[in-house]
Amino acid sequence: MSPSQTPTSSSRFHTVAIIGKYGAAGIEQSLSDIADFLTRSGHEVVFEAETARNVSFANVRAMTPQEIGLHADVAIVVGGDGTMLGIARQLAPYHVPLIGINQGRLGFMTDIPQDGMIPVLADMLAGKLESENRSLLESSVVRDGAAIFEALAFNDVVVTRGATTGMAELKVEVDGRFMYNQRSDGLIVSTPTGSTAYALSAGGPLLHPSLGGLVLVPIAPHSLSNRPIVVPDTSTIVIEVMGGRDINANFDMQAFTSLQHHDRIVVRRSAHTITFLHPAGWSYYHTLREKLHWHEYPSAEGRLK
Repeated sequence: MSPSQTPTSSSRFHTVAIIGKYGAAGIEQSLSDIADFLTRSGHEVVFEAETARNVSFANVRAMTPQEIGLHADVAIVVGGDGTMLGIARQLAPYHVPLIGINQGRLGFMTDIPQDGMIPVLADMLAGKLESENRSLLESSVVRDGAAIFEALAFNDVVVTRGATTGMAELKVEVDGRFMYNQRSDGLIVSTPTGSTAYALSAGGPLLHPSLGGLVLVPIAPHSLSNRPIVVPDTSTIVIEVMGGRDINANFDMQAFTSLQHHDRIVVRRSAHTITFLHPAGWSYYHTLREKLHWHEYPSAEGRLK
């Protein structure tokens, strides 16, 4: 769904959850400032349980991600994209919208700068915001006909070889139709959100988050004719391990499982989506310009006339 202006009021966001990156420099002050602002504004404030254990605030009400999913109206995530990835997968079944405060470096998903965050949050919680839905992947590893591992992924599912071994040999099917055999360092199956992550560094295309597509990006393929391809997000993708040693699958680089020959990794779009809330006037293209430095020019001597 394309970003849209969403009329709302602060009463929509009665209970606000705060999730923070553990151990990040300056994180306690940021969390304290947000909690104080929310309390003064009449919101009920809860902290994610691990966040609460890592701060020194008194009288903190702590909740597990599952409890946040059941009780919170919105979650404010303070950290980088890794922090957002971790909590987004856990909250996906509960449809709790997420607001990201950037405590990391790139911050494609945590897009509100830490400096000046309180006025931005005040406007957003008063209803001046943009709402955007993003898709996830669900994946399972099937061995001898039985699923032995299942996981959600917000960015990508990656099948890859070990660091010191030879190439992985993979067979890929889409919707039951053979696509190709591939010898490479691995294969990335990415959502549009994940197109700015590992898939981008491997030479994949950028996909606007509103697109209904999944991108398959080979990692250092033996044949240069193995190119990235975008398929409909209604597709079921099956990757079978045909050869290679120390092959593994990872999900958002946060969950891992080892693979054997003829294991089948089944990837499809999840029924769950994630809702991001952005400041009014937010633009995906502005995010790309800022994070990919599209706004920067070469020196005056090197500019094209």
